[in-house]
Amino acid sequence: MKPVIAVVGRPNVGKSTLFNRMTKSRDAIVADFSGLTRDRHYGDGRSGEHEFIVVDTGGFEPDSTTGIVKEMAKQTRQAVAEADAVIFVVDVRSGVSGQDHDIARYLRTAGKKVVLAVNKAEGMAESPLLAEFFELGLGEPHPISAAHGQGIRSLTDAALVNFEFDEPEDEAVEQNGPIRLAVAGRPNVGKSTLINTWLGEERLVAFDQPGTTRDAITVPFERNGQKFELIDTAGLRRRGKVFEAVEKFSVVKTLQAISDANVVLLLLDATQGVTDQDAHIAGYILESGRAVAVAVNKWDAVDAYQKETLQRSIEQRLAFLKFAPVLHISAIKRQGLGPVWKAIADAHASATRKMSTPVLTRLLQEAVEHQAPKRAGAFRPKLRYAHQGGMNPPLIVIHGNSLDHISESYKRFLEGRFREHFKLTGTPMRIELRSSRNPFDTKD
Repeated sequence: MKPVIAVVGRPNVGKSTLFNRMTKSRDAIVADFSGLTRDRHYGDGRSGEHEFIVVDTGGFEPDSTTGIVKEMAKQTRQAVAEADAVIFVVDVRSGVSGQDHDIARYLRTAGKKVVLAVNKAEGMAESPLLAEFFELGLGEPHPISAAHGQGIRSLTDAALVNFEFDEPEDEAVEQNGPIRLAVAGRPNVGKSTLINTWLGEERLVAFDQPGTTRDAITVPFERNGQKFELIDTAGLRRRGKVFEAVEKFSVVKTLQAISDANVVLLLLDATQGVTDQDAHIAGYILESGRAVAVAVNKWDAVDAYQKETLQRSIEQRLAFLKFAPVLHISAIKRQGLGPVWKAIADAHASATRKMSTPVLTRLLQEAVEHQAPKRAGAFRPKLRYAHQGGMNPPLIVIHGNSLDHISESYKRFLEGRFREHFKLTGTPMRIELRSSRNPFDTKD
């Protein structure tokens, strides 16, 4: 299970810049106040061989009682509750403020591991200004510069120290074992209802018990001789960590379940349409390379006009999941559940399909004959042969010359040809281009 690191602090201390550094992303996290009260930002980070999840938060004022600031504080408390470690960011140039003391007081009572990051400290590693941050009572301050990337690695290592990472599983064992199926979606879309319907009993109620927020809850299940491990993402939080009804759903729990799954069933609510959070979860599924099927629950509760509107919304907002089948179900009435299992089986089979090098190379040559890549200046890309570089998701490696000039649209064209031949549904596909080295190029 990936550890979770929450980044907290008062406004304008560089939390989002640090988030971008830790996730190696270029996301511009801005204070969009119209939507900030319902948003925390999540991203994947890596330190060496270890992966983790980073949570970025808004400016934290623990004692706020009114307005949007209260909602922002509620979101930050939620992030701290979900986290395995907290990075508390302060600003060395403005010194210790009263608000920093308020946040430190809250973190000392939260029972979480806290690492103090003193930002904007480029060239100030030995500065006496760092000494005043000891008064926060959170241990040794770590001088960093999020803007310049200084001290980020040592800060991350300090946050992850003593965390027991899971050993990577052998891929062959994983394929022969049970299929790990995660049911993901927003609050109240019917995830637990669907799993209970599959199991034929109110099984998940037994799992609403105290436990660490990062414990993986799986339910063994067998259907037609195929074993599954059902991973639910709703109602598994500690009772003491639930702040309001909508927050019974943990985004972190969903991200971890997606990372651990072989197949993800993304559940949508027909009565609510496709929301930003649905699109966010769908995007994470795509980035994680997981096989996926989309099920629209409560389909029986909407009229013909709503169904048509929802279909268009799915096509527009989830266009990047066009390879995934979309099914219409009613979990509570047990309608449409059979096709869901077929879609899950097809997605898993597609994600783990073996593709021979001769067939891939023949398909590549046929695609080039049908439509050659565009010339880029004096260069005409030459695609010579292809082979499979991995599974789950399928990775196809194409070798040739001047492949740096291949456009994204041409890669999508090639992907379509491969998908059509191997009948790949419900799984993303990666295409990697490798250009041969020019023996006459004397540059190092």
